[in-house]
Parts: sequence; C-alpha cells; structure tokens
Amino acid sequence: MLYRKFGKTNEEVSVLGFGCMRLPVIDGVQTNIDDEKAIKMIRYAIDHGVNYIDTAYPYHGTGFDKGGESEPFVARALKDGYRERVKIATKLPSWLIQTRDDMDRFLDEQLKRLETDVIDFYLVHGLNKGFWQNLKKLEVCEFLDQAIKDGKIRHAGFSFHDDCDLFVEIVDAYDWSFCQIQYNYLDENYQAGTKGLEYAASKGLGITIMEPIRGGALVDKLPQEVLTAWDEAPIKRTPAQWALRWVMNHPEVSVVLSGMTEMEQVVDNINTANEGAANSLTKEELALVDFSKKTIIEKMKVNCTGCRYCMPCPSGVDIPGHFSLYNNAYLFDTLEKAKSLYGTMFPQDAKASNCVECGKCEEHCPQNIAIIQELKNVRTALE
Repeated sequence: MLYRKFGKTNEEVSVLGFGCMRLPVIDGVQTNIDDEKAIKMIRYAIDHGVNYIDTAYPYHGTGFDKGGESEPFVARALKDGYRERVKIATKLPSWLIQTRDDMDRFLDEQLKRLETDVIDFYLVHGLNKGFWQNLKKLEVCEFLDQAIKDGKIRHAGFSFHDDCDLFVEIVDAYDWSFCQIQYNYLDENYQAGTKGLEYAASKGLGITIMEPIRGGALVDKLPQEVLTAWDEAPIKRTPAQWALRWVMNHPEVSVVLSGMTEMEQVVDNINTANEGAANSLTKEELALVDFSKKTIIEKMKVNCTGCRYCMPCPSGVDIPGHFSLYNNAYLFDTLEKAKSLYGTMFPQDAKASNCVECGKCEEHCPQNIAIIQELKNVRTALE
C-alpha cells in the first residue's frame, strides 16, 4: 500500500480509504448491514494496508434526522485489535445543529457509537452557505478547539458541497488540518474543483477525495465510445481503475475514498492503489481520460452520483432510480427501452409524477441538483 502525508497533521494515510456509506446490506434494507460480509471486507482492507476508515452520523440510516447504522458497524468491525491499526474519520451532522450544546451532544454520542475514546479525523459535514453561516454564528470553531483540547478529537476538518468561492472562505476561516471534497475526472470544475484542491494544498491541508467514481457512474454508465477507447488502450485497465488512478495521480490528494459493496471491489481497489503514485500517468493516458470525460459530459442529463442523500422521499418517489434510468437512456441511446422499463421498474406511487414539490430532497442534495425540475424532465421523457 502507498501512503501519503496528510497535510499539516504529519499523519501518514493510505492512498485508498474505506468509505462506509455503501456497505453490503441484507434484502436491500439500508439499515440492515450484512455484518459477516462487510466485516470481512473492511478487515481484508486493513490487513492489506488501508488505515483510513470514513463514516458519518447518518450513513446507512432511514434519513438525515437521526443516526444510521454505519458508525456502530465500524465499532464492531474494528474490534479484535483493528481499531489500533487505523484512523477513524466521522462527521458532525451540520444540518441538525441548532445550538452550541448540540455540537457537544452529537460528538459525545458519536464517541459512544464508535466505542472509542478519540476520533482521529472529525469533519464538519457537508458545508454549504446555509450550514456554514449557522455554524459560524454558533461558534463551531471554538467547539473544535475545545474538542481537540479535551482529547475527544485529534484533527479537525470539513467536507464540502458548494461553490469554490465559499470553499476558499471556509479554508481561510479556521486552522483546519484537512478537508474532504468531491473530485473525479468529470468534476474538475465542479464545486471546489481543481482550483479548490490546489488552494487547500497550498494552505497545508490534507485532502480527502469523495466520489472518485461518482457513485459508480464512471464504471456502470459509460457510453460505448468510452469503453472502446479503454479496450484499445495499450495499458489495460477497468473503468474503475482508470477513474481511481486519475484522482491518485494528483500530488495534492492525500487519500481517495471508495465505498465498496463487494470483496472483489476491495481487492481490485487495493491493487489499483498499490500502483497509484502521484504523477504516474503518461500524457497519452491523461489524454485518453480527457476524451472519456468529454464524451460522457455530452450525453449525461442529470449530475446525480446516486448518493441517496435525497432519500427517503416523503411522497415515495425513487429519485436516484429515476435519474439513473434517465441518464442511461441518453448515455446508451436506449430511450425507447427506458420508457418500457420505466413502466415496470417503478410502481405508480413511486413514479416522478408522484412528486408534490415539497423540496426536502433539494435541501439535502450535495450536487445542488434542481431535483423538482429534473423529475419533471424525467416525467416528460419516460412517462
């Protein structure tokens, strides 16, 4: 496993991190994590050098208003001596913070859920303009200072979903040790983007990357032109390997998170990370990735990563399912087939036309998708 310095923390972190948001589940129920399978996966990763484990308060839950099952799972997975071999990263649920005391209450709850005395890397989760303004008013920086002083957390950081100007403002507002941003070869100019990546690195922050394969979209939803280009390349790599290697190629990046649901993905990603040195891709390889990026962008309709932050919908609409089918119809030029599938895949009470435009989904969407309008587009195209 390759390791990189994690910014000003002086910690050494594996270039591959294990993200615990998309763990295998039983019968498709997000709160019912398949412990036997998932624990084998995470321990295999640790045994092969992964030392960065990422979770968050709501992961594998029924919504964003209460704790999910991911943090307790991490506690179970890290028994038998595995806790001492890794760094845990988890996150303060920004959207639930209404008072200064809430911050301490959630942190204490998370320490208990994780069954640990200290959280190595603690992030303020999903910052955008609204969350940041509220947390500043409630003195989140003082909270982080006190949590470090009290020994409850070792390093303070933030994850981010907004524009680059706000990202720069937040970086400059506090002595952060690290940050977490969305970055992949489709998102060079999206949210923090390359500009934010370079700015954070210039300030000495460790940088964690989320969505390196866009929730699987850079693996499962590629046009034939892209697949043909990969197949004809002198060096044979899978789409996932190309996507991960592109992110790892950036020297500013410290650790790349991957949410893995199968052991085969764990093995493959570890093998990829073992070769993922910075600046290791050739000009020809980078040009091939750039061709793929341009081809995909021309065909994609909705900028959805399938993170499911929008779920559950109060009206029962399967939002990410709709966007996946809608995107695939245009990526693969299968619109007529998608229309037929739409009628069988989604019951009437889960169709796009069931949306009542309450807007709750848009409040939680990290991609800032105009979900209400896009569901209308899905309805027009597929219903």
